[in-house]
Amino acid sequence: MKTIAYRASATLLVIFLGLCVFSLLVFAGSKSRGPLEDLAAGVTSKVAYLEKSMAGGYSRTGRAAALQRFDRYRTQTGLLNAPDTLLTGVYDNNTEESYESVTTLEDSLGFKLPIIHFYTAWGSRKDQGFPQLRAQTISDLGSVPMITWEPWLNDFDPAVYPVPGKPSQVNANGLTAIAAGKYDAYIDKWARDAKAFGKPFFLRFGHEMNDPYRYPWGPQNNKPADFIAAWRHVVTRFRLQGATNASWVWSPHPAYTTYREFYPGAAYVNWVGITTLNYGTVAPWSKWYTFDEIFGKAYDEFSHYGKPLMISEIGSLGVGGNKAQWFKDALASMPFKYPAVKAVVLFNNSNDVSTTYKALDWSITLDKPVLTAVREAVGGWHPATASPAL
Repeated sequence: MKTIAYRASATLLVIFLGLCVFSLLVFAGSKSRGPLEDLAAGVTSKVAYLEKSMAGGYSRTGRAAALQRFDRYRTQTGLLNAPDTLLTGVYDNNTEESYESVTTLEDSLGFKLPIIHFYTAWGSRKDQGFPQLRAQTISDLGSVPMITWEPWLNDFDPAVYPVPGKPSQVNANGLTAIAAGKYDAYIDKWARDAKAFGKPFFLRFGHEMNDPYRYPWGPQNNKPADFIAAWRHVVTRFRLQGATNASWVWSPHPAYTTYREFYPGAAYVNWVGITTLNYGTVAPWSKWYTFDEIFGKAYDEFSHYGKPLMISEIGSLGVGGNKAQWFKDALASMPFKYPAVKAVVLFNNSNDVSTTYKALDWSITLDKPVLTAVREAVGGWHPATASPAL
């Protein structure tokens, strides 16, 4: 009876707080920016936390307990930047509202994933600030958030962030504008909120910056020196705000060997992340590549940076070869063949529209042969080097 009364009272509290947030924002209107907006965002975060807690959430306690051995990395940035084990993680495109898809994948794999990865873009919208709720939820689940922070500049309010020229050209030379301080108000606010989060997290800024085709922060719009200047400027702004809990992941595309020209320097990088995706024969420009052909060629040079390496996106399509065998070959000997690799993040994306005109399915959740291959490969890692639980 006490439990029912407690839940009923808590539910009423959640509803009341939600109404307060709604009323606050409606009353304030456009004046809700700044401290008032921060207050509302904080209350919203607490409301969402209470809602999940009262509903049983995502079995936080049980999952966090299973990842207890990971706590020392999750709570200390210094250890996260120098792990003595091989960590596993996942990006799943179905985690916007719930992490059930991640726990479903974990159940199939037989081990928990201490890194949960997601993407967020720059911009003036409220959902483009520091993702406090998502980061906190991931932390409550016992994992560490990994955020790919994409500097698209076309979502900023031009009244607040004016740029010369046509609005459609805002991304041209965008990194120069970032380095010049044009977006410092946004960066500083993001950094302050990251500091308030208070726990270590991976921050993968401007990934694949050496790819001249995919993203506007690439070399088609910016020189390598512009990227370096922007990267160092952003890192410096974070440090000035005291957001030292960010672990910076520099993540070039290995297919373009110009990545050497984009390295910001050892003082500004904590991890080196490498995208390793096999597109198979899905398009005229692609063919079936093994993991070693994609990643292995650049491994020695990436290792020379003296940073822990992360396979920041690992995946294969099933067109043109054996997907399960690809994963087996990639993972089975990972800690022995590529000892500098300290994290592997599965790219479990069922709806990738970033490359071809049609959506690509990289997911493994329902692919039993691939699940078996991953489970057996990770399970075979030597306990002294890595553990399936990590």
